[in-house]
Amino acid sequence: MRRLLADRDVRLVVGGQTVSAFGDAALWLVAAVWVQRLTDSVALAGLTFFFLTLPAVFAPLAGLLVDRVPRRPLLVIGNLVSGVLVLLLLLVRGAGDVWLIWLVMTGYGCSAVLLGAGASALLPDVVPAAQLGPVNALIRSLREALRVVAPAFGTALFAMAGGGAVAVVDAVTFLVAAGALGLLRIVESPRETEEHPHLLRSIAAGFRHLAGIEVLRRTTTALGLILLVVGFLESAGFALIVDGLHRPAAFVGVTQLAQGVGAIIGGVTAVRVLPRTGESALAALGGIGIGAGCAVWALPPSPVSVFGGAALIGAGLPWLAIGAETLVQLRTPGPLLGRAFGAVEVATSVPQTVSIATGAALLTVVPYGWVILVVAVVCAATGLWLLIGRAGPSAEPA
Repeated sequence: MRRLLADRDVRLVVGGQTVSAFGDAALWLVAAVWVQRLTDSVALAGLTFFFLTLPAVFAPLAGLLVDRVPRRPLLVIGNLVSGVLVLLLLLVRGAGDVWLIWLVMTGYGCSAVLLGAGASALLPDVVPAAQLGPVNALIRSLREALRVVAPAFGTALFAMAGGGAVAVVDAVTFLVAAGALGLLRIVESPRETEEHPHLLRSIAAGFRHLAGIEVLRRTTTALGLILLVVGFLESAGFALIVDGLHRPAAFVGVTQLAQGVGAIIGGVTAVRVLPRTGESALAALGGIGIGAGCAVWALPPSPVSVFGGAALIGAGLPWLAIGAETLVQLRTPGPLLGRAFGAVEVATSVPQTVSIATGAALLTVVPYGWVILVVAVVCAATGLWLLIGRAGPSAEPA
């Protein structure tokens, strides 16, 4: 890893994405807290996350754009536009301006979809194929570390100086990311050229690619199945704290801290595990790890079981994400990478969104322990299914 970071372009990519991720993590929670403070409504605060995640349905269109135009200029412009967008939050004055926060969050969601697909598609032009896994693991580790501190920073700054101050900090992080991308010295892979492209067929190319290669099809299916139940934990985790440990809901922040520490460990260890297992197997082991953490949560609740389970879940999630992302990068032709990641975004975001709503509904009729146990069984079984049909380590793109 030290030798890899000796590469100037790798440092720019990792540093730019890390700084931008800090701004993201600082603002997202603040936006919901801001709405709650302005309206005194928890439901309206929760709606903020809906506007943030809604643009995921347009991921295939974003992927098509990533594949049709030069990626580095697109990412530079996207970061700059995003920085200007968040500064609109400086205009928020009262409850009547909540619509402006939601508008910015919708635009933020569009930006996240486009920049996420673009960054993942650009990375193979920066990093040798054999090093994609370690770099993905490093970026994920840094992001997870920031998820531990950035929300606290954002909410503290919000309390002292208001939401506008957080927006300015986030805008600066977008500017830094754009600058880092602009300094890259790379030759991008060729774009796709179609003399008479059919729009719908071009958009669907990412889905066809994932479906046409067995290891990608199995891994994407496993991702969708796991995320279809992991969202249950959003509500079940609160019930575990309140009804199981008999602690106030705010105590969930301590649980998130344990999960964040586990995620950092998961990202760091992925660097050593990935070369030995391969990308698909790493994702499978991540699913099994999430299932194991949920199984610990299903035990009679105690601080040890709650924190231990959270750490296992936190460690499993990066393995799942790093394995899947690296696999797509290695098994997808360069001109198709944007649409492939757009298809993955749809295949994962939609089930996760559905599962969050379903989990909240289930808890009204089913004890939280049974809901957590269902998540444990589905995640572990899906991980085992993926492990059975795993592929070995990859070295070259398709």
